Amino acid sequence: MAQPTEDFDALVIGGGPGGATTALLLARAGWAVAVVERQRFPRRKVCGEYLSAANWPLLEALGVAESFDRRSGPEIRRVGLFAGEAFVGADLPLPKSNSASRWGRALSREKLDTMLLEQAACCGAEIRQPWRAVELHDCGDRFTCRAVCQEDGDCRELRAPIVVAAHGSWAPGRLPTEGPRQPKRAGDLFGFKASFLDASLDDDLMPLLTFADGYGGLVHCDGGRTGLSCCIRRDRLAQLGRNADESAGQAVLAYLFEESPALRAALGDATCETPWLSAGPIRPGVRAAYRDGIFLVGNAAGEAHPVVAEGISMAMQAGWLLAERLIGASDARLTPTARDRVGCAYARAWRRAFAPRIRAAASIAHWAMRPAAVRASLPVIRSFPRLLTWGALCSGKTSSPWRRTIDVEHRGSRWI
Repeated sequence: MAQPTEDFDALVIGGGPGGATTALLLARAGWAVAVVERQRFPRRKVCGEYLSAANWPLLEALGVAESFDRRSGPEIRRVGLFAGEAFVGADLPLPKSNSASRWGRALSREKLDTMLLEQAACCGAEIRQPWRAVELHDCGDRFTCRAVCQEDGDCRELRAPIVVAAHGSWAPGRLPTEGPRQPKRAGDLFGFKASFLDASLDDDLMPLLTFADGYGGLVHCDGGRTGLSCCIRRDRLAQLGRNADESAGQAVLAYLFEESPALRAALGDATCETPWLSAGPIRPGVRAAYRDGIFLVGNAAGEAHPVVAEGISMAMQAGWLLAERLIGASDARLTPTARDRVGCAYARAWRRAFAPRIRAAASIAHWAMRPAAVRASLPVIRSFPRLLTWGALCSGKTSSPWRRTIDVEHRGSRWI
């Protein structure tokens, strides 16, 4: 029996920040866009949930700045370091173009992702949720995707000349942009996340947590909650003893309290408000922003160590980079040659914007996971706390990929 077929200008696989940003901007420019998202929102994610100050122009262009401002947590003005009993703090930098002096803030992924995807729908994107893309085939001038509803098994064939893979990198799959299941490695990183109430942490502070074989961070989010997210190596995780009724996340927290009295002081009297989430293995690195005729955004294109809290920013900014180039080259929908030309330009722009952040994040992560290296650095960091500010600069806290005034909506929207 033939499956119902639907045609679009662009198909976006994945409705997270990168996919939703791409879909929103393309739909606003008049493209027929479908988004296939495997989960129904709102849903929690293992994520630091922080958006740096450099993203305010993008939030405004997407039409969600007011909503983000109203819902998100307090302004984050300082970065800190928790290393054992030690604490060092320093000011976060502001982008030079941030004339309003607005700082970065955190918003739970339940609210952020839902807000962005709803805005994409308001701009005309068709949202298929919870649907899963199970097959994707290159048919020359267009791709054919078989998508299946996760709830009732309804199956559709979606066709489009432009496909954007925004499905993340953690889960294996059968799509050309999804990798096979990888063999286990001792150095694999697993992410953990939980939210706490009544934490003893300054509202404007976002500290980096260092410990043996891992790293983490704290940030005040919306609703008076404080999010703790961390990564820990597979071999260290296997060594943690836990009771039969204790989750892996609770065992990780007990280990963090042993390693970091500074963290225990911040969270010791707090109440864990949510069940622990875990995900992984996380394998950061630069992948490919364009391959086999498919555009990639978010972690599918490349992933920074979460130690720098730049994942959401990179995903949304990559969505903007891609949408700018597709909107400016409408012939990309007509021939594979034109699509390849746009893909090469996008891949170059992606590397310029994000490869330095990924390299900086790797350096910081490998330092943070080695207590001996951290102890050796502490006297210098205490004497020159602005090294933390410099680290924030290197990781992209003031970086944005837009360097010229453009017209995203073709209606005069100006970018800083």
